[in-house]
Amino acid sequence: MPHPLRTLSRRAALAGAAILAAPRVVRAAFPDRPLRLIIPYGGGGQTDIVSRVTAEALQQRLGQTVVADNRPGGAGNTAAEALIRAPADGYTLMIATMGTNSGLNAVLYRNLPYDWEKDFAPVGQFCSTAHVLVVHRSIPAEDFSGLVAWIRANPGKFNFASAGVGASTHLLMEDIGARLGLEMVHVPYRQSTQAMTDLLAGRIHARCMGLPEGEAIRTVPSVRPLAITSAARRDNWPGVPTVAETLPGFTGLAYFGLTAHAATPPEAIARISAALNEALEDPRVRAGYERVGADPAPRNSPEDFRRVTRADAERWVPLIRRLNLVAD
Repeated sequence: MPHPLRTLSRRAALAGAAILAAPRVVRAAFPDRPLRLIIPYGGGGQTDIVSRVTAEALQQRLGQTVVADNRPGGAGNTAAEALIRAPADGYTLMIATMGTNSGLNAVLYRNLPYDWEKDFAPVGQFCSTAHVLVVHRSIPAEDFSGLVAWIRANPGKFNFASAGVGASTHLLMEDIGARLGLEMVHVPYRQSTQAMTDLLAGRIHARCMGLPEGEAIRTVPSVRPLAITSAARRDNWPGVPTVAETLPGFTGLAYFGLTAHAATPPEAIARISAALNEALEDPRVRAGYERVGADPAPRNSPEDFRRVTRADAERWVPLIRRLNLVAD
């Protein structure tokens, strides 16, 4: 009769062998269901268009639907709150902009429900956009250097519109003014349509705006485009110089990228980053950005994008603090 302990040992060994031989349950590869892309602005604008181009490009490469979810409000704060309240599983992403992901809103707004340095995980940048400075023809300046000379000769008489306190269109003008020692009057608007109406009527002297908006009025007789904020002149804006030609080294680009909840699994971020980089090499995707005046980003990693967001924080946050800006 076999010894009881020897029999028990043999049964344990057989059971262990059976476990090893059984098929292993493997976790489904990410993603295995639809994703959500939170867009911090309303539909129809440049941000919405480049975001939807990106959503479609990711959808094709990830093999899952990417649902665009517009969450306007609070200069991106509404979208940011929606992201940090969502499960940190990689299935919810947000369009990253300067306000939310470079700490501008953290200075402009009080008691935000998120921490821009701790709550977000960068995924990658997909494009950037320059701005164009447009002036009413009542200002006797034929180029940007002429405008600078006129403002210096008429301190406090020149005004400019923006999309609101702390908006990129506001900060760009304040930065130019600070670097050149110009005294200008800022007029914030809640609605871009009203700002455009007042510019065309001459009630506002100038406005720095996105290229698509500028394109819509570039041939209107009452206004004149004077300068582009990109590093080099643009072929589709012939004859319009850069700000850098008067103010060496100056650029003013707004980035667009993808961000996730900080607790998102690294493998999910790596998968989305790889899909984004593949999309950035697709001529059709790049053309989708370029159609609305955006410049496609080169291949980049999450860490590359983190450096972009931090560089913008280092540039703009001190300016906001120096001007004591507070958003409504």
